[in-house]
Amino acid sequence: MASPEAVRATRESAHARPPFGMNDMTDDVWAEQKPTALLVLADGTVIEGVGLGATGSAVGEVCFNTAITGYQEILTDPSYAGQIITFTFPHIGNIGVNDEDIETVNMASSSGVRGCVLKAPITSPSNWRASRDLDAWLKARGIVGISGIDTRALTALIRDKGMPNAVIAHSPDGVFDLPALKAEAAAWPGLEGMDLVPMVTSAQSFVWDETTWELGKGYGRQTDPKLHVVALDFGVKRNILRLLADAGCKVTVLPATATADEVLALAPDGVFLSNGPGDPAATGVYAVPTIQGVIASGVPTFGICLGHQMLALALGAKTMKMHQGHHGANHPVKDFTTDKVEITSMNHGFAVDRDTLPAGVVETHVSLFDGSNCGIAVEGKPIFSVQYHPEASPGPRDSHYLFTRFMNLIREKKGEPVLPERA
Repeated sequence: MASPEAVRATRESAHARPPFGMNDMTDDVWAEQKPTALLVLADGTVIEGVGLGATGSAVGEVCFNTAITGYQEILTDPSYAGQIITFTFPHIGNIGVNDEDIETVNMASSSGVRGCVLKAPITSPSNWRASRDLDAWLKARGIVGISGIDTRALTALIRDKGMPNAVIAHSPDGVFDLPALKAEAAAWPGLEGMDLVPMVTSAQSFVWDETTWELGKGYGRQTDPKLHVVALDFGVKRNILRLLADAGCKVTVLPATATADEVLALAPDGVFLSNGPGDPAATGVYAVPTIQGVIASGVPTFGICLGHQMLALALGAKTMKMHQGHHGANHPVKDFTTDKVEITSMNHGFAVDRDTLPAGVVETHVSLFDGSNCGIAVEGKPIFSVQYHPEASPGPRDSHYLFTRFMNLIREKKGEPVLPERA
């Protein structure tokens, strides 16, 4: 990994910007400011900046996200548990936050995000939907932040060296126990082998009926469901559940530890395997037997993200840690079943190893960025999954057809007419 001198960010960086949003503040004045936040990498690199959000410190894996919108959804996505998010887009926080764009279902959790890294300071919110500014919201959710960082340099480091473990610390008086922070960063074992699902899954089952948001109406309710889907919650996002409700489903959400008998006792028309954080092999210790039981039952099954990875494990494939992961809203994916390309949202640091896919399991989607696997299906069975997030709408609706595909598998199983995948 690069030396501290090579990557020492913000104040020595030619790209550094003045803190606190003061356009008249000169670089000389900025250079005199005492850092109130640090990002301490596991190799001892210390990156100085201006603190925001909660005070204190947190340890995690540093990744970068290339999306230019949706920072509130990103910061509340349970799939980011255990990670410190570097936003490559410089202006984060300028539209504030609201109570409608939260993605985590488990309100007892802040979603598990360990911290956020920004280039520019947070400005006052300017959006008609805003109910709070981002800094106050981060404080309330216990998320530590740092601004004034040369995020280009940090992103380049991650691309070259992989996602480092680090401690992010915020102290308004600028006093830090640097040796202790370095030791903590170096000692953290990393996400490989770590099961983070227990910190984000729901504690008990519940029924979901909220549908997607409409201008002037807000969120609706599914009052006449025709199908019943059981969703295994490994850290599910709200908009996934909304799209299932939109598709005409009553959705029963079960905790990640639910057994196959508990799932099948609800007589579902289909089973959904949700997104989530951490190492799929670690979560799979208890989740894979459940998924295998569902597969054996013949119930149509659809997985997203971690659900995709654990479905692959249940079918006999393997997963692997990625170098820099995929985090952003601009990832092109090709669907081999249609020969179409869609722009997708992704958030994962592990991937299915296509070379380990067993006979009868076919690759259906592939990343056009790096060629990694992005989807599988079981030949002759109503079972499929994708690595990306079709509910996140970056295309904006390139991938919504997958929910129709899932419903059609259920309809075929029930002997009912299917619908066109795309309008």
